[in-house]
Amino acid sequence: MKLHITNETSRLKSVVLGVANSNGGEPDLEEAYDPKSIKHIKEGTYPKEKDMVEEMDAVASILKKYNVEVFRPQIIKDYNQIFSRDIGFVIDDKFVFANILPDREKEIKAIDFVIKTLDDDNKIRLPEHCHIEGGDVMPHGDYILVGTYRGEDYSDFITARTNVEAVDELQKLFPHKTVKSFNLRKSNTDPKANALHLDCCFQPVGDKFAIIHKNGFLEEEEYNWLVDLYGKDQVFEIDAQDMYDMNSNIFSISEKVVISDAYFKRLNAWLTSKGILVETVDYREIAKQEGLLRCSTLPLIRE
Repeated sequence: MKLHITNETSRLKSVVLGVANSNGGEPDLEEAYDPKSIKHIKEGTYPKEKDMVEEMDAVASILKKYNVEVFRPQIIKDYNQIFSRDIGFVIDDKFVFANILPDREKEIKAIDFVIKTLDDDNKIRLPEHCHIEGGDVMPHGDYILVGTYRGEDYSDFITARTNVEAVDELQKLFPHKTVKSFNLRKSNTDPKANALHLDCCFQPVGDKFAIIHKNGFLEEEEYNWLVDLYGKDQVFEIDAQDMYDMNSNIFSISEKVVISDAYFKRLNAWLTSKGILVETVDYREIAKQEGLLRCSTLPLIRE
């Protein structure tokens, strides 16, 4: 397979979509990795496997409707494999293995049948001290946009997934690009004040638009840099509730077509007004784990 990813919105040709089958049921509180999952465990509203399988199958159907090649991970018994974005990412023709939480290392082995088709020269493993997850990484032409957390208390946050060492390593690996990092707001306890990844508070869409949540960024000048990149009139601003609902975590099939949650009425109307076709699914159960459509997809080839 010849990988090719240079941005978030070009026509999608090939993707890994996670699976919810044999999900392992509701985790114990101490096994949860984000405040939103913790909230639903405590409230007895944690999602059921059957509902999540249906939601993901609906996404697979839409992708196939647009002739996208869809790979699904091999199913590991009693194991959460929904969020394939976390386990790796593609920049240009390189597959970068994410250094993720140790408990989740099995997930990458479940797509080994895809990785084996790649040339060894196009596989990159970062040094062990570099922590990174795919939800924090967005190729954007000559830029690589990366969410991080720069606080000295990084190790105190289960929600801090990409460190500055990984940002620096990406710049060394891709010297022809500009790696631009963003210091994100983190919370172990408040899902409305936690930008788990960059795609939880920002996402490009179409050919010149973006979705953004200002309070997801700890540095106002970094938020302003993104707004200036697109132009204020081209940016759809979301609030803390919208971020909690995962409005910025939709997924582009092309510059003209996106998959979005049917629940996002205001966002979907805005996208439609910009000439973007919105294919809707119900992803409310998946959302309870603080991830949505971008989180559950790992693009391999875009035109």
